[in-house]
Amino acid sequence: MPRLPVRFCLSLVMGAIAAPALAAWPDRPVQIVVPYPPGGNVDVAARLIAPGLQKAFGQPFVVENKAGAGGMIGGEYVARAEPDGYTLFMAANGPLLFSPLIFGRTPYRWNEDFAPISSVSHTPLVLQVHPKVGVSTVQAFLDLARSKPGALNMASPGAGTTNHLVSELLQSVSGAKWTTAHYRGNAPATQDLLGGQVDFNFDQISVALPYIQEGRTQGLAVTSAERLPSLPDVPTFAEAGVEDMVAATFTGLLAPKGTPPEVVERLSEAVQKILQEPGVIERFEGLGAQAKGSTPADFTEYLASEDARWTPIIQKAGIKAN
Repeated sequence: MPRLPVRFCLSLVMGAIAAPALAAWPDRPVQIVVPYPPGGNVDVAARLIAPGLQKAFGQPFVVENKAGAGGMIGGEYVARAEPDGYTLFMAANGPLLFSPLIFGRTPYRWNEDFAPISSVSHTPLVLQVHPKVGVSTVQAFLDLARSKPGALNMASPGAGTTNHLVSELLQSVSGAKWTTAHYRGNAPATQDLLGGQVDFNFDQISVALPYIQEGRTQGLAVTSAERLPSLPDVPTFAEAGVEDMVAATFTGLLAPKGTPPEVVERLSEAVQKILQEPGVIERFEGLGAQAKGSTPADFTEYLASEDARWTPIIQKAGIKAN
């Protein structure tokens, strides 16, 4: 009888060991790392899907907040974790795609150090102005900005946030120019907008909606592909005559690169199923977000397109963390 190669024998042994381990996964709690403090949309998204994951797999899915460095502390923690399916990353645009570029250091790369599992939510933004600006349409706003370059002030919750990047995108596609005032977070930026210290901002629907409904700000256009049920009278940018302005803050689940594909697939299928539950859909809609799951391949393709779209904008604008 011919002797089998040693490498072939070892692969058989390792496969025999790995198969029971995968079948048993998970046999202990799974950690979902959120790269921000509790309470934000990324944290809420993680806590909305965690109970469903626990129900699906029979083990606790525990949300852990590891904030700092534009979300990179949490991202690096997951990127360096054992790829065994027990440490997951609830990511968003900034920590996953933008922070390494903006902060000038690269503790990880999304396409080299993570295995995308599924998107979770998409939250469009709205361009809103303080009533003192005296405009009610996007074209009137852009005409004003073009007539007085740099005179209007835009409140940004921080360099490299989606809010900031959408503002840079609109300047790029429209030729208008304004001054960007960066704040340490969205709360102070919003307060200065409401007080009239700044003229406008781009904000997530979940934050801006009550102010627009109360008339404290004027919504000019949304960054979704279609009008939103919560703001039926506010047009999309395309309807307002500005193309290429579809954008959203996304959340999504990833694992360290090297996590067994079977585990990634099982997680993805579970997340997609959870996000189809009426109660979960309603909770996300209450936050101004759309519950949206995807396959690992589709999520990877989406991340690649977002990376290709926004990286040149960051580089052209010279956006760096202060």
